[in-house]
Amino acid sequence: MPDLVTTALALPGLWWLVCAITAAGLVRGFTGFGSAMIIMPAASSVLDPFAALAFLTVVEFWGPLPNLRAAWREGVPAEAARLLAGAAIGLPLGLWALSMLDPAVFGWSVSVIVLVLLVLVMSGWRYGGTLSRSMISGVGGLGGLLGGIAGVPGPPVIMLYMASALPIAVIRANFLLYLLGIDLMMIAVFLAFGLLDPLAITVGLLCVPLYMGANMLGARLFDPQAERLFRAVAYIVIAASAVLGLPVWE
Repeated sequence: MPDLVTTALALPGLWWLVCAITAAGLVRGFTGFGSAMIIMPAASSVLDPFAALAFLTVVEFWGPLPNLRAAWREGVPAEAARLLAGAAIGLPLGLWALSMLDPAVFGWSVSVIVLVLLVLVMSGWRYGGTLSRSMISGVGGLGGLLGGIAGVPGPPVIMLYMASALPIAVIRANFLLYLLGIDLMMIAVFLAFGLLDPLAITVGLLCVPLYMGANMLGARLFDPQAERLFRAVAYIVIAASAVLGLPVWE
């Protein structure tokens, strides 16, 4: 174990992961989403595909826990459950697709997917209808699929909720519940198929305290009345991470 910790601390690009984790924690605590879109471009430039997903899952699972009680109280757990029911179908399909993907194109794929999804989220489209149960489950399935392929299960759900008329506090809480559920599913699948890379887990656990602290600070900074700031902060950080995560910078 000491040797594994030493190897983790000497990992090339660890500083890049630390910067991404700090920014992601602040954004996740403040907005309730966006952390995977910040972490994955960095992780994909340092670790191989499944190791990057394992790292993300380990960090993401522990980081938001301090805010879980408030999210359960402010959100709509029944809607989060419907999202996760769809994700339970999409996630295994996404992981299967990832196993078919050439590792050489993984980093490009993650950054490009994140940038495309960000443009769609920022497009200004607004859904004026009712969020039906089938629509919520379908969007959850699409989120699970993208979560398995690129580690970014949030954007389809972001697009659905940001286009709704729900209060920002409810949106933020539902995101947190949904993403925590995704992490639990990912851990179960990785355990079942022996995909939890020891080095990735070790690096993730070393980053957990920093990520949790950043989450707590971000939550303290959250203001339900600051909707414009709420959206702008997440968009800017996500775009910067996706661009900086492109393999062209390596």
